[in-house]
Amino acid sequence: MSEVTAQRLADLFVAIAQTMEREKERLCELDGVIGDADHGIAMELGCSAAARAVEQPDIASSDPTTVFNTAAKSFLNAVGASSGPLYATAFMRAGAAVKGKTVLSDGDMADAFAAMAKGIQDRGKAEPGEKTMVDAWAPAAKAWAQEHAAGAPLAVCLSAATEAARAGAESTKAMVASKGRSARLGDRSLGHIDPGAASAVCIIETMAKVLGNGG
Repeated sequence: MSEVTAQRLADLFVAIAQTMEREKERLCELDGVIGDADHGIAMELGCSAAARAVEQPDIASSDPTTVFNTAAKSFLNAVGASSGPLYATAFMRAGAAVKGKTVLSDGDMADAFAAMAKGIQDRGKAEPGEKTMVDAWAPAAKAWAQEHAAGAPLAVCLSAATEAARAGAESTKAMVASKGRSARLGDRSLGHIDPGAASAVCIIETMAKVLGNGG
């Protein structure tokens, strides 16, 4: 069984910010086809703000809920529209799911991940199949839950979630957008990956790299 401390969570948010910095241009290019070409910028701003906030010694040495809540508030302050409220809700829900825990077990992480995915879906009022980030988050959460229920360790759960997220993001190519700015394109949104789903994959992949090593 793995144990995830507040410090490891803080390290995770730093790693996610680094990933978003690397992927910013690609995400903007994806968004430029069906949106406003700013998704990568927004995600980099939000994730960087979250990383800076949780790196503070008093946060990184506190508890997982404090890390999640601090990341949520910082992300929302940096990105007030679009992805800001979605990820702020995700992190707040995760914090609530593990409230009172000083170290997170495999089961706690499963609860936190499920809460993140559900928070995004609830806040965005989106369902799978509508060409949004939910198309990556929902299958990832389902895959994680299935592996955890079968007794798989955290690394296996993370790997399954990553593969499901990738497949979910890829599936958005065949969808017509019905949510957000890209919905105005109608059938013209076909053939393109949803940028929100693509950035979700970036986050989940980074979680697998940082938390899946059992350290």
